[in-house]
Amino acid sequence: VQLQASGGGLVQAGGSLRLSCAAFGSIFSINVMSWYRQAPGKERELIASCTSDGSTNYADSVKGRFTITISRNNAKNTAALQMSSLKPEDTAVYYCYGEGVQGGTSYASFRSWGLGTQVTVSS
Repeated sequence: VQLQASGGGLVQAGGSLRLSCAAFGSIFSINVMSWYRQAPGKERELIASCTSDGSTNYADSVKGRFTITISRNNAKNTAALQMSSLKPEDTAVYYCYGEGVQGGTSYASFRSWGLGTQVTVSS
């Protein structure tokens, strides 16, 4: 299972961006999809996660400003991160992460990371 993130870019402080993460491959089910970010010189941190039943969790630093959703449409699983009221300190590389069960004949569990997408917020 591969994850592909998109939607990063440059935005002014106070602006909004929407990141999207598509999961490709044979997927039986997804348990959770999450977004992490890593700023220069800092460790990667979990900022938002969403389980298959819709339960969400957010880091305090983004709570009230970011919203994560996951959806399944025509066998395509997607995790979106709507980011609003962006601040310069939100500047980072954003990564999506997913856990679940593969489809086909294996039904093996998977844990996959997408390549990062850069978000830069100017002051």
